[in-house]
Amino acid sequence: MGTTTAHPGSADPHPYLAGLVLTGRRVVVVGGGHVAQRRVPALLASGADVLVVSPEVTPAIEGLAGELTLVLRDFAESDLDGAWYVVAATDDPAVNARVVAAAEERHTFCVRADDALGGTAWTPAVGRHGSVTVGVLGNREPRRSAALRDDIVTALRDGHLTASDALDRSPGVVLVGGGPGEPELVTVAARHALASADVVVADRLAPRELLDELGPHVELIDVAKLPRGRSASQERINELIVERARAGKRVVRFKGGDNFVFGRGYEELLACAAADVPVTVVPGLSSAIAVPARVGIPVTHRGVAHEFTVISGHLPPGHPDSLVEWAAVAGLSGTLVLLMAVDNAPAIAAALLDGGRSAHTPVAVIVDGTMPTERTVLSTLGTLAADLAANEVVPPAIIVVGEVVAVARPGHYPRA
Repeated sequence: MGTTTAHPGSADPHPYLAGLVLTGRRVVVVGGGHVAQRRVPALLASGADVLVVSPEVTPAIEGLAGELTLVLRDFAESDLDGAWYVVAATDDPAVNARVVAAAEERHTFCVRADDALGGTAWTPAVGRHGSVTVGVLGNREPRRSAALRDDIVTALRDGHLTASDALDRSPGVVLVGGGPGEPELVTVAARHALASADVVVADRLAPRELLDELGPHVELIDVAKLPRGRSASQERINELIVERARAGKRVVRFKGGDNFVFGRGYEELLACAAADVPVTVVPGLSSAIAVPARVGIPVTHRGVAHEFTVISGHLPPGHPDSLVEWAAVAGLSGTLVLLMAVDNAPAIAAALLDGGRSAHTPVAVIVDGTMPTERTVLSTLGTLAADLAANEVVPPAIIVVGEVVAVARPGHYPRA
């Protein structure tokens, strides 16, 4: 897909848009500054054999030395021998002109970064949606091109432009992590998966607003797990996704957070594998990291916490099925992030205190993280049980234990 725009009556050339297959083919980039830094990663992603020629390069390009050929010297015309495509991106117009002339002699298309009309090719603003690549040339106005590219890709992503053939619709199961809850924090890959679905099997904590964007043909199956309430068993969920996929449907299993962080996603993957059902995984932002970050609480901080531990608190300390060594956890000096722990938080706090953690250890309880009803309750290990009751905290909530909370909220935790 390509789009070109030009001012009426313009004498500028009308470029012919084409998609270059550069896999294994030599592409030469002359120059090692920020323009080259922007161009080189996309060329590498295309599979091109990239040669960068420049006396100096940015640290980012130097860091790519294992993926390309880097020649630290002035340009020589012979550098273009065997090249299929050339980018002249130095800050010296005379050198760029030499590069264009050398490419012209070799019948090789060349982009000139400092003067588009001086080259034989233009670089479009590029975006992707599924298998579709969108290229926009806005009359050599990069901001205009990028803005139009963004509008097109957003419209494709949101379904305002239809590109159904661009998405993989083959039968099977896609395990999608929806992130902490706010729709804007879902990944592009997750949106693509939802747009391709025949069936969506959704959790209560998956970003619910996105369900309204599903087509009328999509079957929506609610498998919410309500705290102390109705819930669908994991076995039944496994049966559902396998049954629908075997019936020739593309099934999206949509849940909050990341499907492999206390999300039972791997159990679903194993169920699909056992049934010989194709399955792919779209990871999501883990609530364990994203929710604290959203309220400005880091899980690590230099000189304060060199590690963080994510623990499921759905079972209390001492429960025969618990796999957590709470005495060992209490001995850690870093941050603890507790998921599904609201009900058992008083018992967990007591276990940490018994294991040697200070009663003054800062604690943040983030309720409904990233959602409109989000709120943060600040506490300590010694007062956590009372503060949870006083603030009527109910799931879902993320509990962060450690000095990073005081770093983020110094006014609440004055230091002697």
